[in-house]
Amino acid sequence: MYKVFNFLLFTLIIIFVLSVFKYYTSSKNIVSKDYNRSNVDQILKEKISNLPVLNNDTNNVIVFNDSFENEMNEGKKKRSFWELLKSK
Repeated sequence: MYKVFNFLLFTLIIIFVLSVFKYYTSSKNIVSKDYNRSNVDQILKEKISNLPVLNNDTNNVIVFNDSFENEMNEGKKKRSFWELLKSK
């Protein structure tokens, strides 16, 4: 039973690999690839020309928040890092 299953699986893998190889080496696929590669610039120009231009609606939407700077200036207190290292 185990050998039959292995043989069946092996043949399916071989058939799959051969069918993929046959498709990618077919003349239809090669012609299609060459056509697409040679006309990439033209295809991109056509797609870019049909893009809509959006209006700029981002005027005065960013407000700078300076509360952190104000907070730092208001609460100037002595740092106590070196006090932690001193032994009592």
